[in-house]
Amino acid sequence: MKYLIAGTGGVGGSIAGFLSLAGKDVTCIARGAHLQAIRENGLKLKSDLKGEHALRVDACTAEEFDGKADVIFVCVKGYSVDSITDLIKRASHKDTIVIPILNVYGTGPRIQRLVPGVTVLDGCIYIVGFVSGEGEITQMGTIFRLVYGAHKGTVVPPEVMEAVQRDLQESGIKVEISPDINRDTFVKWSFISAMAVTGAYYDVPMGEVQKPGKVRDTFIGLSTESTALGKKLGIEFKENPVEYNLKVIDKLAPESTASMQKDMARGHQSEVQGLLFDMIAAAEEQGIDIPTYRMVAQKFIK
Repeated sequence: MKYLIAGTGGVGGSIAGFLSLAGKDVTCIARGAHLQAIRENGLKLKSDLKGEHALRVDACTAEEFDGKADVIFVCVKGYSVDSITDLIKRASHKDTIVIPILNVYGTGPRIQRLVPGVTVLDGCIYIVGFVSGEGEITQMGTIFRLVYGAHKGTVVPPEVMEAVQRDLQESGIKVEISPDINRDTFVKWSFISAMAVTGAYYDVPMGEVQKPGKVRDTFIGLSTESTALGKKLGIEFKENPVEYNLKVIDKLAPESTASMQKDMARGHQSEVQGLLFDMIAAAEEQGIDIPTYRMVAQKFIK
C-alpha cells in the first residue's frame, strides 16, 4: 500500500519513520528547511523504541505531489486542515482512505465535509514526538499507540482496515481499529486538552503533573470538566476518563511537554483554540459548568 503523510512533524514524522523502517512505501509532505533537510540527508529519527536512523523517504511539498495514495494520514495542526484539502482530492483514488490524526475533536467529519467524494475515517494517537531539528524527529518514551475507525454511516471494507493495521503493527506501532471512533477521539481530546493546557498554564513539563499538588489538581479539574461534557454529549466511556487521563499522564517521560506548549514558548501559532477555547464553547453550549477551564483561560485571552 502507498502511504502519504500530510504533515511531517512529531506525529507524522514518527509514523513515516516507523513505516519506512519496516520497508513500507511512504511519501512525506513537508516544507521549508525541514523538507530541504529530509531531501538532502534523509528523515532523521531519534526514537526510544527504534534507536537512531537516517531514512531515505520520498518528500515534497503538497503542491509538488502528483501521485495517488492508498492511505493518507493527515497529521497537520488543526488550524491547517483547510490548506490540505486540495492535496487530499488530488492524491485520492476511488478506494483511498484518509485517516486524520489530530488533537482536536471532530476532525474526521470536518474533513469529510470538505472532500465529500473521498472516504474519510477518524483517528487519534498517543505519542510524545516532536521536531528536534531540521529534518529530524524525536520520539520519546515507550508509548506509541494509534487508534482509527469509521464514523457511523461510513462504509469501509474490513480487509482494507485490517491491511493498514497489519502494516502499522509490522512497523512497531500499537494499533486499534475502533468500534466507536467518536468516543475514542473525544477521549483523546479530553486528555490532550488537559495535558497541554495544564503544561502551558504553569509552564512546566509533565513530571510536575505527575506529582501531587496544585498542578496535578488542575489537570484533574480539567479532566473532570471535559468528562462532564462528554457524558452530556452521549459519549459512553469504557472506563472513568479522569482515572484514564491520570494513567496516561503518569506513563509519559517526565521531561516531555505538549506541542501546544512548545509552540507557545517559541511564539508560534498554537492549537490553543481547539484545545482550550473550543472545549469551553462546547461546554457552554451544553450548559456544563467549567470553573477550571475558565480559570486557566484567563492567561490566554488576548
